[in-house]
Amino acid sequence: MLWQSINSVNSLNMPMTKTNLLLLSGLLAIATVVGGCAGGGRYDMADDTAPKNAPDVTKVENAQPRYEPYSRHGNRRYTVLGKTYDVMPSGQGYSYRGVASWYGAKFHGHLTSNGERYDMYSMTAAHKTLPLPSYVKVTNLDNQKQVIVRVNDRGPFHGGRIIDLSYAAAAKLDMLKTGTANVQVEAIYISSPQLPQLANLDAKPQYYIQLLASQDKARLVTLANELEAKHQLKSRLQQQGELYRLQLGPVGQHRLAEELLQMLRADGYPQSFLVMPLKAD
Repeated sequence: MLWQSINSVNSLNMPMTKTNLLLLSGLLAIATVVGGCAGGGRYDMADDTAPKNAPDVTKVENAQPRYEPYSRHGNRRYTVLGKTYDVMPSGQGYSYRGVASWYGAKFHGHLTSNGERYDMYSMTAAHKTLPLPSYVKVTNLDNQKQVIVRVNDRGPFHGGRIIDLSYAAAAKLDMLKTGTANVQVEAIYISSPQLPQLANLDAKPQYYIQLLASQDKARLVTLANELEAKHQLKSRLQQQGELYRLQLGPVGQHRLAEELLQMLRADGYPQSFLVMPLKAD
């Protein structure tokens, strides 16, 4: 209806005078109202549902946490259903338990509050007050399954729900049939653009980077404190006889461990090396 109105004006070969522009604006306004009534609003579907003939999403990888500046879109105070929400200045320290829901085909391809297209097959989520974008780890407390998602939308605005997960994320948490689940939501806060998130996020193999070995335990403890603050990682001292080995970690992904290793070598520790993966202590 909207494009028909535009074409009807163009077919007249009318010059774009002020009068004709006003006429075009009127036609567009009418077409928008009529189109909205006929099409049921912004979304093609009245009710949300799971996709038909959905691909296997069990192999979809978790979102990969990294530093991202907060978007200009979706990070201002806003009001929905008569309630006003203030966006948190950062996600640092956020940890909350509540009910998660999920959203799917109705919203697929439409714009999120972050100005991106919602993809129900990606690992994303909606949250009412976390800054956009943010990364969070979500644990299904009923089965202990976990996912890492990127928050790029606002919601859910149903009472008692704290996060709305994409179809793929909900599938990996095994909550599609129930529709909701009791979850723990923990923000993965990354303050610096210099280093990706290196925290232990899941049960993947754990890597450590050994920087040096020395008999001077006090010196290594001091150095460990400095490195922990700089790289936002834990460290450990492993003793063998009178010798102490300083290792930084754990790091849950090989790629991130390699990036940290190269950074440490360039930062004055050329003898650093990667320790074989170990289970978390």
